[in-house]
Amino acid sequence: MPDNKKTANHLDPSASKEKRKVKFEVYGEEMVEKVVKLSGNSGRVYLPPDWVGCRVKIIRID
Repeated sequence: MPDNKKTANHLDPSASKEKRKVKFEVYGEEMVEKVVKLSGNSGRVYLPPDWVGCRVKIIRID
């Protein structure tokens, strides 16, 4: 009988607390770097008004 026990890191609760850096390569038109500000129970980042309606990707860097 084969051993079907999963040992992947994503199933280990202690592994999820580790901070691991990953590399993203993104192609786009413009970039802004800002600090997220507190807004009620969440965070907020203001972007340029001409970006309204555009698709954006947010990557946390620290």
